[in-house]
Amino acid sequence: MVKEKTVYRVRGFTCANCAKTFETNVKNLQGVKDAEVNFGASKITVYGEASIQELEKAGAFENLKIYPENEKLEEQKEPFWKRYRVTILSAIFLFIGWGCSFLFGDHSLLTVFSFLISILIGGWGLFKTGFKNLFHLQFDMKTLMTIAIIGAAIIGEWKEGATVVMLFAISEALEAYSMDRARNSIKSLMDIAPKEALVFRGNKEKSVKVEDIRVDDILIVKPGEKIAMDGVIINGSSFVNQSAITGESIPVMKTVGDEVFAGTLNEDGLVKVKVTKTVEDTTLAKIIHLVEEAQGERAPSQAFIDKFAKYYTPVIMLIALLVATIPPLLFDADWKTWIYQGLAVLVVGCPCALVISTPVAVVTAIGNAARNGVLIKGGIHLEQTGKLQAIAFDKTGTLTNGTPVVTDVDSVSEAFEDGFAILAAIENRSHHPLAKAVVQYAQDQNISYSHLDVADLTSITGKGMKATVNGETYVVGSPNFIEEEIGERLPKTWKQSIMEKQAHGNTVVLLANKKKVLLIVAISDKPRKNSRHVIEQLNRLGIKKIWMLTGDNENTANAIAKQIGVPHVKAELLPEGKVENIKKLRNKYEKVAMIGDGVNDAPALAAATVGIAMGASGTDTALETADIALMGDDLKKIPFMIRLSRKALAVIKQNVAFSIGIKLLALLLVVPGWLTLWLAIFADMGATLLVTLNALRLLRVKEELERYTVILPS
Repeated sequence: MVKEKTVYRVRGFTCANCAKTFETNVKNLQGVKDAEVNFGASKITVYGEASIQELEKAGAFENLKIYPENEKLEEQKEPFWKRYRVTILSAIFLFIGWGCSFLFGDHSLLTVFSFLISILIGGWGLFKTGFKNLFHLQFDMKTLMTIAIIGAAIIGEWKEGATVVMLFAISEALEAYSMDRARNSIKSLMDIAPKEALVFRGNKEKSVKVEDIRVDDILIVKPGEKIAMDGVIINGSSFVNQSAITGESIPVMKTVGDEVFAGTLNEDGLVKVKVTKTVEDTTLAKIIHLVEEAQGERAPSQAFIDKFAKYYTPVIMLIALLVATIPPLLFDADWKTWIYQGLAVLVVGCPCALVISTPVAVVTAIGNAARNGVLIKGGIHLEQTGKLQAIAFDKTGTLTNGTPVVTDVDSVSEAFEDGFAILAAIENRSHHPLAKAVVQYAQDQNISYSHLDVADLTSITGKGMKATVNGETYVVGSPNFIEEEIGERLPKTWKQSIMEKQAHGNTVVLLANKKKVLLIVAISDKPRKNSRHVIEQLNRLGIKKIWMLTGDNENTANAIAKQIGVPHVKAELLPEGKVENIKKLRNKYEKVAMIGDGVNDAPALAAATVGIAMGASGTDTALETADIALMGDDLKKIPFMIRLSRKALAVIKQNVAFSIGIKLLALLLVVPGWLTLWLAIFADMGATLLVTLNALRLLRVKEELERYTVILPS
């Protein structure tokens, strides 16, 4: 039986290949059933039992350091000379060797000695790993480099061997630096929330570390300070800048009863906040966890590259062997020349650039999205978003504000206040936005309903409710539902009035007893102010079909759709009806997104290729159920997200094509015998550096892509 998993942070990763080797080493430890390395987040998940000492031994080839996941790591800032002292010392002897070569010739004892010392100092760590991998028949980049450098020394190419060691060290340093840049999106998130907060305890204020703050503690947050924990304001009011969590650039007014998040900035008023979550459970902590998990999840492109690289390396070794032996054996060519060419093939064939081409793009794109209030839960969802052909929206709370208000009430068969009190008493038991509008209207009109006894409440999803109030049975719901319940059709004058209300975008709710209709209530939920603009942008982006799928009545749905420009509408749908329509869209367009509130729309979100939840209105549920969450409920993030995903797809394809293309080009130089170890290492180092820099362009995607009008999926 596998023990519960344990997650550790890893410090010291230099390349994706090395991370894969570490993963393999950990899997081979006694007591470990399985292990997964998240290179993007610098983490390893271990299934089974293994001590930190055992894990560090498995990573000794790269001097990896292992820490518990929740341990706070202080950034170790070493002076440049100390961090790269081995490389610097190796470089000094390399330059001495070049000087001696110029003065005394390539084969003088002093020249050879200088190059040998440079190789041993700069390549000692490389050789240790390379020989160990060779012994275990693990052919990664360091194995290939070890064979090539030692081979160069054997055939007397000391100068090139030492130069290759130096260039390889520079290449690894640049790759590590570039990956650190990509990981900074996580580090910046971790630094958003303060490490301490002012807490009111024992009738006095005291500064407390966030790890020691408990649920129900009272935080005192002064103007200009960041809020340390998730909670609810119990005193005071202020504008709060929530851009770190939701991506909203405009501060939001928060007052008593409003929820606030860790990491957000209190701008202009002193507030007291009652803590509702521990530091491990804050919305910010969940965002960090989700982004780290997303960066570790292999995208389809990455899964393909990993599989490809597994067979690619042995093939390169075979090609190198054939290049080194066939010309001398079959065509009586010079052994030294072709062994040299074979070693150059080994160097140029290193799969580093190919292996890193996808993960660096995924890590960078997901980090950029998170900083802009969009949580993408994995590389697979990032890629799928870039290929979307059709999008379906829920209406209430998605295309509309989700805070409907009562606009009109017709009292048909009962005194207005008595009838509305009964309606409010029933609706007070529901969490539906329409129910909240009814209750709010009753409170605004000072209509008392709390004294009424409500029993036997039954909710019929997508239709309405039944309940017994003071011993009499009542039904609340849509006109069709009410007709079913009372067993007769509504009068034509009532129907005409209902249709007029619906034509203006109102949802109509009726209250009836078993015999007759008592109230006709019109409720309106206004479209979000940017809904129409977002639909226009999606059309320009080439999305082929845009639908509204709603449980609301057809007239209301059509009225809202007309206001915001949604061309296709399906109304009066139960949850299973939305799922059915999503499946139809998938059959026709293959890649389909569903955008909803993450609760009632959960089945449709799951059925879609990409489920996108409005995160602010139900953050916990949205983060758990959807593939992507919009933390600020900002629909403008959807076009941005599609652009970012398409750009990421393009970058991945560019990186893969460039990585393979530059190697094929270099290998063609073998035919005329022009491929040197220098060219080989420059090709490998250059490819690795260029694919990484190309991926880092995704950090600027928001500014760049605002200029684009139409970007069609490839």
